[in-house]
Amino acid sequence: MSDLKREIKMLIIDVLGLEDINVDDIGDEQTLFGEGLGLDSVDALELGLAIQKKYGIKIDSEANDTRGHFSSAASLAAFVTATRALRPDYANS
Repeated sequence: MSDLKREIKMLIIDVLGLEDINVDDIGDEQTLFGEGLGLDSVDALELGLAIQKKYGIKIDSEANDTRGHFSSAASLAAFVTATRALRPDYANS
């Protein structure tokens, strides 16, 4: 598991207070919402704010692909990586 995926899983657990879950319980491609991990829209807002704060990136909630970025830990890691690659000022954060 990549360090970024692990970090994102830890962020999900910490920010959302998922005390009965550990990093290894969340699969890289496991769906985070609905039938997957069971997160809801309030969780999505909290997680989005935490990701913006931790990684210094902007998440456009109105963008068509935003929902897809939040589908799994792997997709969130890919989004963070891609966003950092597009913005040189994020490369060292």
